[in-house]
Amino acid sequence: MSFVKALRCKECGADYGIEPRTVCDSDFGPVEVAFDYEAMKGKVTRASIAAGPQSLWRYRDLLPIEGEPKAGLNSGWTPLVRAKRLAAELGVKELYIKDDSVNYPTFSYKDRVVAVALTKAMEFGFDTVGCASTGNLAHSVAAHAAAAGVRACVMIPHDLEAGKMVGMTVFGPRVVRIRGNYDDVNRLCSQIADKYKWAIVNVNLRPYYTEGAKTHGFEIAEQLGWRLPQHTVVPVAGGTILPKIWKAYQEFITLGLVQDNKPRMYGAQAQGCNPVVKAIQEGQDLFHPQKPNTIAKSIAIGNPADGYYVIKVVNESGGYGASATDPEIIDAIKLLARTEGIFTEPAGGTTLACAIKLIQSGRIPKDESICVSITGNGLKTLEVMQGQFEEVPVIGAKLSDFDAAMNEPTPGNAPWKAAEPAAARA
Repeated sequence: MSFVKALRCKECGADYGIEPRTVCDSDFGPVEVAFDYEAMKGKVTRASIAAGPQSLWRYRDLLPIEGEPKAGLNSGWTPLVRAKRLAAELGVKELYIKDDSVNYPTFSYKDRVVAVALTKAMEFGFDTVGCASTGNLAHSVAAHAAAAGVRACVMIPHDLEAGKMVGMTVFGPRVVRIRGNYDDVNRLCSQIADKYKWAIVNVNLRPYYTEGAKTHGFEIAEQLGWRLPQHTVVPVAGGTILPKIWKAYQEFITLGLVQDNKPRMYGAQAQGCNPVVKAIQEGQDLFHPQKPNTIAKSIAIGNPADGYYVIKVVNESGGYGASATDPEIIDAIKLLARTEGIFTEPAGGTTLACAIKLIQSGRIPKDESICVSITGNGLKTLEVMQGQFEEVPVIGAKLSDFDAAMNEPTPGNAPWKAAEPAAARA
């Protein structure tokens, strides 16, 4: 059964029916899905959730669909990694990585929001779906649409990384490259949705699309043993995921599934595109749009649609924000790979680099539980790592050549000391 009550304006509280709608007619405030939590109590329980599939659809009752899921049947339920080696390096007690870099099928958190939006698009009867994207969302829309047999048209900035271009084109969507940045693309998509009557998942289906992001937060809480991390660090692009993780935490608290330990939320942005973090640090309720200039292209959105609500949630929770330079982002990518075996794209490098700054500044205490959200895979953005490592030399196929190679230092490492044979150690 569905527990959805209405679409509700986040500003004036006006209610609307369940339809493709983005804003309120009265004040043009954004609308979001409102649920009947009283009706959920006693029906949505730890047991009922745990009995569901090992995918984001285990939280079906907390998502805005009417019938059965039609997309993303294997999306979600990504690992929550206890990052002990990274924690030791940073001097913190309890550190977790929520790793959506291995989300199915396109290795980013966008598989969550698309699964819900595409299901809703099919319920509404749309025959074509699309998106404005910096890469990951276009991947996910293209892949999910291909699996569901729905037409897809994805709109992207003209200068995306080559890996992301291949990653979306392989699924067979109509790809439209638009000269400009994400904000230019997004403005055009609003007109496209109106004229062509397509389901643009992050435009006219945005209220349903954003609800999918809650599942990232639901999983953190469930995988942590039905408790909330005290501090959650999240990347900020369009501003979708951070407020929805917060909403997920609050829904679990309301339903009595977790205790309210007053969790705090922290926004992470690249220094070259940090309108939201800048506003947070300056104590402002509103942000000033920026022109992006950073290697973290997947979060390079200078005028984030939900930026105001990121600021609001961060302040309400008692959190803060930080931004990272491009060199700091690359260093964090290397650190996460070296300590935990997780290769993230620059968005994840940004989030970890900012988490480190927040820890080192004392904003996040070292003796409390911390969760860092990693939202995309580094294999999509190999270009940013070019020139970061010395070329690996080629040796001859002789044991003596191998022995000599082991005695040569590598960047940042001393020569390897040859190990004694097992028999000698015994």
